Amino acid sequence: MNARASESIKEAAKALFQSKSILIGAGAGMGVDSGLPDFRGKDGFWREYPHLRKRNIDFEEMANPAWFSEDPHFAWGFYGHRLNLYRSSKPHRGFTLLQKWIRTLELESFVFTSNVDGHFQKSGFAEDFIHECHGSIFHLQCHSGCGQGIWPVSESFHIELDHENVHARNPLPSCPSCHGLARPNILMFGDFYWDSKRTSEQEREMEKWLRTHGTSELFVLEIGAGLSIPTVRMTCEREWKTSGGFFLRVNPRDHLVPAGAHSVAIGAEATLCAIEQKMSLID
Repeated sequence: MNARASESIKEAAKALFQSKSILIGAGAGMGVDSGLPDFRGKDGFWREYPHLRKRNIDFEEMANPAWFSEDPHFAWGFYGHRLNLYRSSKPHRGFTLLQKWIRTLELESFVFTSNVDGHFQKSGFAEDFIHECHGSIFHLQCHSGCGQGIWPVSESFHIELDHENVHARNPLPSCPSCHGLARPNILMFGDFYWDSKRTSEQEREMEKWLRTHGTSELFVLEIGAGLSIPTVRMTCEREWKTSGGFFLRVNPRDHLVPAGAHSVAIGAEATLCAIEQKMSLID
């Protein structure tokens, strides 16, 4: 770890003790240390799905709602694999450390994430204080838009897969109202039919929380949010500038920050563990 990263970690540890609230912004890099793919670049995506390499289908093309009309078994082969993976994987230690800081320092907290993996809820973060800006793979909507609202997947929900060919076996998920095809409540590329109601409600809750807690005592912690889809980065920077609080960006690749902010160019779990170690020395 270089001197700049060490200094940022030291300052972050001090700032946590002085803060009263924390906004956690998380992108795909937050899940990498839990063993989840982040799909950055074709090679990373194709390592996870070699069958799609053979068909020259990249992530942006695969993450398109058109597949649910053209080839629903193929579409659910991709999303079913992700759902099964996210459900079976264990969130890394960094999630536990965040929960520890929130509890022991009595911090008000809110999570803003582009991840659809449900790992914050799985780690014990309250559902009412999470904004999933791209939706959640653990919620479904009717593909044809029959009027049925969004519904959560059950604990027993499972997609049987032909892994080699990225293909889901019958039965495919269906809408409880019209019994037609269901799809994940995730914002996809070129997606004009995503039901945003759940996410919009979360957004309103986050805005309400920020009006109360977005003060100079706010710690903005951004983890693993890249530049390709910069929603999390832009939101975290905006709330830091609005509050005048402390800002730490954690990103091994895209770690540059505006003047006055701090950054660490290593992974999520390693950074959070380093902050924990520094906090124990201060305490």
